[in-house]
Amino acid sequence: MKKNFIAVFLTLFSVYGMLSQYRVRGIVVDADSEKPLVDVLVSVINTTIKLKTNADGSFSIKNLSNGSYILQISAKTYETQNFPVEINGNTIDLGQIPLYHDIAEDQDLSLITITDDELNDDASAADNISGLLQATRDVFLRTAAFEFSASFFRIKGLDSGNGKVLINGVEMNKLLDGRAQWSNWGGLNDVLRNQEFSNGLAPSSFTFGGVLGSTNMNTRASEQRAGTRVSYASSNRSYVHRVMATHSTGILNGGWAFVFSGSRRSGLEGFNEGTTYNAYSLFAAVDKKWNDTHSLNFTGIFAPNRRGKSSPNTQEVFDLKGIRYNDYWGYLNGKRINSRIKEVIEPILMLNHYWNFSENTTLQNNISYQFGQIGNSRIDFNGGANPSPSYYQTLPSFFLQNNDFESAFKARETFINEGQLDWNRFFDANITNRNAGVSDAFVLYEDRNDDKQFTFNSILNSVLTDNITLNAKIEYRQLRSSAFAEVIDVLGGNGYLDINPFADTEIKKQNNLLNPNRVVGVGDKFRYNYTLDSDIANAFVQTQFKYKKVDFYTALSLSQTSHQREGLYQNGRFENNSLGRSEKLNFTNYGIKGGITYKITGRHIIDANVGYLTNAPTIRNSFSNVRENNNTVENIESEKIFTSDISYILRSPIVISRITGYYTNIQDATEISFFFADGIGGDNTAFVQEVLSGIAKRHMGLEVGIEAQITPTITLKAAASIGQFTYANNPDLYLTSDVANVGGFDSDFRSKDYVSLLKNLRIASGPQQAFSVGFEYRDPDYWWIGATTNFFADTFVDVAPLNRSANFYEDTDGLPFTDYDPVLARVLLQQERFKDYMVVNLVGGKSWKIGDKFVSIFATVNNLLNKEYRSGGFEQGRNANFRQLRNDKALDNPIFGNRYWYGRGTTYFLNVNFRF
Repeated sequence: MKKNFIAVFLTLFSVYGMLSQYRVRGIVVDADSEKPLVDVLVSVINTTIKLKTNADGSFSIKNLSNGSYILQISAKTYETQNFPVEINGNTIDLGQIPLYHDIAEDQDLSLITITDDELNDDASAADNISGLLQATRDVFLRTAAFEFSASFFRIKGLDSGNGKVLINGVEMNKLLDGRAQWSNWGGLNDVLRNQEFSNGLAPSSFTFGGVLGSTNMNTRASEQRAGTRVSYASSNRSYVHRVMATHSTGILNGGWAFVFSGSRRSGLEGFNEGTTYNAYSLFAAVDKKWNDTHSLNFTGIFAPNRRGKSSPNTQEVFDLKGIRYNDYWGYLNGKRINSRIKEVIEPILMLNHYWNFSENTTLQNNISYQFGQIGNSRIDFNGGANPSPSYYQTLPSFFLQNNDFESAFKARETFINEGQLDWNRFFDANITNRNAGVSDAFVLYEDRNDDKQFTFNSILNSVLTDNITLNAKIEYRQLRSSAFAEVIDVLGGNGYLDINPFADTEIKKQNNLLNPNRVVGVGDKFRYNYTLDSDIANAFVQTQFKYKKVDFYTALSLSQTSHQREGLYQNGRFENNSLGRSEKLNFTNYGIKGGITYKITGRHIIDANVGYLTNAPTIRNSFSNVRENNNTVENIESEKIFTSDISYILRSPIVISRITGYYTNIQDATEISFFFADGIGGDNTAFVQEVLSGIAKRHMGLEVGIEAQITPTITLKAAASIGQFTYANNPDLYLTSDVANVGGFDSDFRSKDYVSLLKNLRIASGPQQAFSVGFEYRDPDYWWIGATTNFFADTFVDVAPLNRSANFYEDTDGLPFTDYDPVLARVLLQQERFKDYMVVNLVGGKSWKIGDKFVSIFATVNNLLNKEYRSGGFEQGRNANFRQLRNDKALDNPIFGNRYWYGRGTTYFLNVNFRF
């Protein structure tokens, strides 16, 4: 009896202990409506404990041993809350926990990404980081997105193609150049908020990723927040007006869910003159939950957009016309008409099947089809002079080289008072030619890429044990692309002769020997016409291990890539190597990465990652002159990347910070450039394709982000990027052209081999040093204001590789110029470093609750002090040898000086949002 009593007593005592000890509970509510929030994620940091709130918003965590913990409460569109708790044989009741709507939700609406703005030209390395980073709460990365992006800043100095962008697990990076075309879904901020961002090599459930990590945007209708949202925005950056509306039904009876969103962005002119903007965006998602095992989601995106580009200019042009000047536009019938319009029309259709094998295993099958066109317009001038209003022969410097001061003064006055495209001149010339029975002198056309891309993949995620998770994926991507030039407008004429007037024989002048001396009109293809086929099959597998003190992961990827060109024209300059199929390029690639996270305590963490991966060359860098012939880049190889990083992370109730040191080494990169050069092989001139191969690059530095909640209403923030991005070797260089046996080109239209002395020169990647300090005040009455001061340094111009080769000092006979001065040469080739600068930005907003509806206003002012600064630039390759460059730089204003982009002056963004 006594033994039974003791057993019963111990049992009751243990039950009492389970009921009254080692427990944390609370109720999560919306701070505005005070309504309970369902399915809010509640987790204990650095443990495997995770659960979601019940229908009444409550949660209860049991079986916690004595000790210190940090409880994290997070939900989409709400600010994450962290609560330090101390378990000491007692129950912790947190009571009602209000979650506040995330200010960043409104801040995301302000993002006008660099890719959309197109501050640089098509072939530039201007990279979008704003869109890539809007999914993360990391202090440094958000600072890079909101404060650094307007200055051409790149994370770790790397091209955005090193980051993978996915929608519902389908990779959206273009096969042409490896970058994501963010304008394909621009204006759909409301429905693209559900994002999973993996920084750097960190593991992702959807992809092996790249050196810059990955972003997966989830458009599943059942996971969008129910309700309606309408907003209006005004800005003077790229567009002027934006109207956006979104409605989400949530999950309806029968398991259906629907989301619809649309927006309109427009503006006759952004910050730069003549940069028109006209964009529509439509989105629809339909989700059907068939049963507890299977769900199906359809997503359709249609976001056509047209925008006018802005020109890079020499310092002479900026001095005469200011930083808003753009030489691509002119007046026609009283309206500003831009000749350089980029138009993107590429709908996306996607079907996603979600299969829950079991409580711990899911399989997602995706099919995506994207099709449409990208066009870039410009003026061609077979029978006329260069139409650019800033053409070097129209500027004062052209006349000053010969001390013709009178002509220089006239050119200066003309350029200041006019200095824009003369559309009437084009019409007059064409009408005159038409009346004389001669083909048009000018024509407006666009370079077109019509793509059809199909993607299929399957993604497996399985929780094998409480500590081990398996991720795997197989994928096939197929691209069929047509590329050609198409006439848009004959500008008052009646036909344009499809020839290259600069060639020296009648045969070589023909762009297509199959139809010589063809006269083309509106809608006709001309100049070039070819197709590209690209196929990629890849797979990756990843295992993640999570334990109390240590987490680690390993991942492996394999891929097979092929590229092939088929010429549809027989080009007269390459009559034996332009028509038909090219050699098929095949690349086998792999990647391996791993990382470890060591939790010193719940607040102090060490994280380290290392990876080695190879990437197939993009289509753009696989063919030396893809528009005219089938030549592939000689001895082309896959790019090889070794990367590593180590971070110290602090997560306390007051301070959150991260400091990361990183090192990335890139080998066997390839770059192709196109330009007209004086001084090839001595004194010759030619339009050349410059092939730079075997490039090695070194990127290393520190990233620092600190956020301190010094009072309940005031947050201090600071971030720093301290990098050094350099060429690590002297790569190989050769030229191709459409001339043979002239100026150093052999019968195969190829120059001799050179070595370009680039080692230790800086890579043009925006500012290599960037710093930001700021604060944010958030009032309990739901208004906030913030300010940041941002400092930028070590921005360098992009150098001309040919000028760092033997071509720079060799005369026609292959010997050095008799007047070559190596000391002066070093001065002439000194890489330009831009001046340091500081930019001040402001942000603020206010929200109101009116019944069960919400109204909010959000505004930003960037570059408050209207600071003028160079954000990027490049050396022109026109002066290709010592004599040419010496003579040009001796002028007060070099004729072919470096071309620059300037950052915008003071700009604003204002958004008013109504949610119900």
